Amino acid sequence: MSRSHKANHYGTLAERKAVEKYGLILDRCSWHDAKRADGTPVEIKSAMYRHANGQEGTFKLYDRYHDRLREANGWYVFVVYRVRGVGIQVLDIAMRHSSRLPSLSWHGGGTHRDAQQAKIQVRRLF
Repeated sequence: MSRSHKANHYGTLAERKAVEKYGLILDRCSWHDAKRADGTPVEIKSAMYRHANGQEGTFKLYDRYHDRLREANGWYVFVVYRVRGVGIQVLDIAMRHSSRLPSLSWHGGGTHRDAQQAKIQVRRLF
Protein backbone atom coordinates (compact mmCIF):
# COMPACT_ATOMS: atom_id res chain seq x y z
CA MET A 1 0.00 0.00 0.00
CA SER A 2 1.45 3.39 -0.99
CA ARG A 3 2.06 6.10 1.60
CA SER A 4 -0.74 8.32 0.26
CA HIS A 5 -3.14 5.35 0.13
CA LYS A 6 -2.34 4.56 3.78
CA ALA A 7 -2.84 8.20 4.79
CA ASN A 8 -6.21 8.23 3.02
CA HIS A 9 -7.20 4.97 4.78
CA TYR A 10 -6.26 6.33 8.21
CA GLY A 11 -7.96 9.65 7.47
CA THR A 12 -11.19 7.82 6.59
CA LEU A 13 -11.03 5.87 9.85
CA ALA A 14 -10.46 9.10 11.80
CA GLU A 15 -13.38 10.71 9.97
CA ARG A 16 -15.66 7.86 11.08
CA LYS A 17 -14.57 8.37 14.70
CA ALA A 18 -15.34 12.10 14.48
CA VAL A 19 -18.77 11.47 12.93
CA GLU A 20 -19.58 8.99 15.69
CA LYS A 21 -18.32 11.16 18.57
CA TYR A 22 -20.01 14.39 17.51
CA GLY A 23 -23.13 13.01 15.79
CA LEU A 24 -22.16 14.51 12.44
CA ILE A 25 -23.73 13.77 9.07
CA LEU A 26 -21.28 12.96 6.27
CA ASP A 27 -21.59 15.53 3.49
CA ARG A 28 -18.33 15.50 1.56
CA CYS A 29 -17.39 18.30 -0.79
CA SER A 30 -14.15 20.12 -1.57
CA TRP A 31 -14.19 22.32 1.53
CA HIS A 32 -15.93 20.27 4.22
CA ASP A 33 -16.52 16.63 5.14
CA ALA A 34 -19.67 16.70 7.23
CA LYS A 35 -22.40 18.83 8.75
CA ARG A 36 -23.76 19.27 12.23
CA ALA A 37 -27.45 18.54 12.82
CA ASP A 38 -28.21 22.25 12.25
CA GLY A 39 -26.51 22.17 8.82
CA THR A 40 -23.30 23.95 9.87
CA PRO A 41 -20.34 22.61 7.83
CA VAL A 42 -17.53 20.70 9.55
CA GLU A 43 -14.09 19.93 8.14
CA ILE A 44 -12.43 16.88 9.69
CA LYS A 45 -8.63 16.90 9.90
CA SER A 46 -6.50 14.05 11.17
CA ALA A 47 -2.82 13.61 11.93
CA MET A 48 -0.57 10.92 13.30
CA TYR A 49 0.74 11.82 16.72
CA ARG A 50 4.27 10.95 15.60
CA HIS A 51 5.53 9.48 12.32
CA ALA A 52 7.81 6.43 12.06
CA ASN A 53 10.81 8.74 11.62
CA GLY A 54 9.99 10.48 14.93
CA GLN A 55 8.64 13.65 13.33
CA GLU A 56 5.62 15.22 15.02
CA GLY A 57 2.36 15.06 13.10
CA THR A 58 0.75 18.10 11.50
CA PHE A 59 -2.71 19.07 10.35
CA LYS A 60 -2.75 20.56 6.84
CA LEU A 61 -5.20 23.34 6.03
CA TYR A 62 -5.72 25.07 2.68
CA ASP A 63 -6.53 28.75 2.49
CA ARG A 64 -9.38 28.66 0.00
CA TYR A 65 -11.19 25.90 1.91
CA HIS A 66 -10.50 27.55 5.27
CA ASP A 67 -11.91 30.84 3.94
CA ARG A 68 -15.12 29.12 2.79
CA LEU A 69 -15.48 27.38 6.14
CA ARG A 70 -15.00 30.71 7.94
CA GLU A 71 -17.60 32.41 5.70
CA ALA A 72 -20.07 29.62 6.56
CA ASN A 73 -19.34 29.95 10.31
CA GLY A 74 -18.05 26.37 10.21
CA TRP A 75 -16.12 24.08 12.51
CA TYR A 76 -13.11 21.79 12.44
CA VAL A 77 -12.74 18.43 14.14
CA PHE A 78 -9.09 17.53 14.78
CA VAL A 79 -8.26 13.87 15.33
CA VAL A 80 -4.85 12.72 16.59
CA TYR A 81 -4.16 9.04 16.14
CA ARG A 82 -1.62 6.26 16.36
CA VAL A 83 -1.54 3.40 13.84
CA ARG A 84 -2.55 0.04 15.33
CA GLY A 85 -2.34 -2.87 12.89
CA VAL A 86 -4.54 -1.93 9.93
CA GLY A 87 -6.54 0.51 12.05
CA ILE A 88 -5.98 3.49 14.30
CA GLN A 89 -6.13 4.31 17.98
CA VAL A 90 -7.54 7.79 18.56
CA LEU A 91 -5.35 9.57 21.11
CA ASP A 92 -7.29 12.82 21.20
CA ILE A 93 -10.15 14.49 19.37
CA ALA A 94 -11.51 18.02 19.58
CA MET A 95 -14.03 20.21 17.81
CA ARG A 96 -13.05 23.86 17.32
CA HIS A 97 -14.76 26.75 15.65
CA SER A 98 -12.91 27.85 12.50
CA SER A 99 -12.27 31.26 14.10
CA ARG A 100 -10.46 29.73 17.09
CA LEU A 101 -7.25 28.33 15.62
CA PRO A 102 -3.65 29.22 16.38
CA SER A 103 -2.21 31.83 14.03
CA LEU A 104 -1.74 30.33 10.59
CA SER A 105 1.27 30.86 8.36
CA TRP A 106 0.26 30.32 4.73
CA HIS A 107 2.76 29.19 2.10
CA GLY A 108 2.69 27.62 -1.35
CA GLY A 109 3.08 23.95 -2.04
CA GLY A 110 1.18 20.81 -1.36
CA THR A 111 -0.97 18.89 -3.79
CA HIS A 112 -3.74 21.48 -4.15
CA ARG A 113 -2.96 23.68 -7.14
CA ASP A 114 -3.22 27.43 -6.62
CA ALA A 115 -3.82 27.02 -2.88
CA GLN A 116 -1.77 28.20 0.03
CA GLN A 117 -1.19 25.68 2.78
CA ALA A 118 -0.75 26.02 6.53
CA LYS A 119 0.44 23.27 8.84
CA ILE A 120 -0.53 23.13 12.50
CA GLN A 121 1.60 20.92 14.72
CA VAL A 122 -0.36 18.52 16.92
CA ARG A 123 1.07 20.08 20.10
CA ARG A 124 -0.32 23.50 19.14
CA LEU A 125 -3.88 22.17 19.41
CA PHE A 126 -3.58 19.51 22.13
